[in-house]
Amino acid sequence: MLNWDDPLAPVSQPKAPAPAINPVFDDVDDQAVAVEQPQPQKAKAKPIKVEKPAPQVDLRPVNPDDKRVINGMADINQLAPFKYPWAWEYFLNANRNHWTPLDISMAQDVHDYHHKLTLEERHVYENVLSYLTTSDILAMRNIGLAVMEKMSAPELQIYQARQVYEESLHTWTYQHCIETIGLNQSEIYNRYRVVPEINGKIQIANRRLNSILRNDIDLTDRDELQNFLMAYIFFAGIFEGCWFYNGFSPIFALQRRGLMKGTAEQLQYIMRDEVLHASFGIRVAKQIMLEEKIKPEPKAIAEMWAECEAAEEAYAGYILRDPILGYSKEDHVGQFRFIANRRARSLGLDEPYPGAEPTLSWLDEQANLRKEKNFFETRVTEYQAGGLKWD
Repeated sequence: MLNWDDPLAPVSQPKAPAPAINPVFDDVDDQAVAVEQPQPQKAKAKPIKVEKPAPQVDLRPVNPDDKRVINGMADINQLAPFKYPWAWEYFLNANRNHWTPLDISMAQDVHDYHHKLTLEERHVYENVLSYLTTSDILAMRNIGLAVMEKMSAPELQIYQARQVYEESLHTWTYQHCIETIGLNQSEIYNRYRVVPEINGKIQIANRRLNSILRNDIDLTDRDELQNFLMAYIFFAGIFEGCWFYNGFSPIFALQRRGLMKGTAEQLQYIMRDEVLHASFGIRVAKQIMLEEKIKPEPKAIAEMWAECEAAEEAYAGYILRDPILGYSKEDHVGQFRFIANRRARSLGLDEPYPGAEPTLSWLDEQANLRKEKNFFETRVTEYQAGGLKWD
């Protein structure tokens, strides 16, 4: 046996056991005397061999038509032929946006935060980071534990594996900003627990996603499938498609005034990832609806939009309780409604806010800014293959 105190110590051989002693009572003196008794030898029975049938191996080639997003029967280990070539394209595009937070200089941000930002602007900056870093960890867990394993086509899983990596990269980016600026990490990371307006959004996400954060879901059950679809629509269409997309805009507003440009450039990279995440998730949700012949219930969708808008409005009221130059609570909430309509259209659903106009007309351009910079100063913030398609 292994010596757990010193694994390299020599192992001592165990001593042979002493012969068995059976107590026998002597009737002469009524005293118990222990004497050794021989044990009878038992004949060893010959083991009976049971012939097990050889497992049946399906040697037929994989037909891509047998693949499905969920509940598929094709070999999950065989990538091609593709049934969903668009999923592979998402993976290739994601890799063209490869970066790390160390690629972007944060030196000017340190000076801006300590010497240029107003108290109100610091409040915005800190709370945006506090919300985003918690949300990206939640997103990472949801994709890795709740979504990826339920996909039954490998081209879908491969992009989602990349997505799990990107969410962890985003968390590193927020941590890099927090460390570089010199913020109190305990305070920043705990705000989502002690600030009701931040916690409210996290609790909605937990409630809507925890029911699918399990591996025992039977997606052939229509009720379970309906719940999975609603959770996935929330995650792709609202959590990533609206809350994340809208969540970067306060920092972009500072960048437009020449402030916190390093942090904003970090967020431009992140936003490119998140746009792909939301677009991919919406496409997967639509494919599930098509293949499984299922639709979300209109009443449940309307309640989801209303709940999430109320949470976003409360959050905007907290981080922008005092408007900053060029940005207000009304701007933030108005843009949420406009983006919500865009996501609903992509999902083939009714617009929740008919007639909503963009209140941040510069946001798409800001996120997709095409610019040339000195290579040694920073990287060019654009995809190798060009700009993004936002609708």
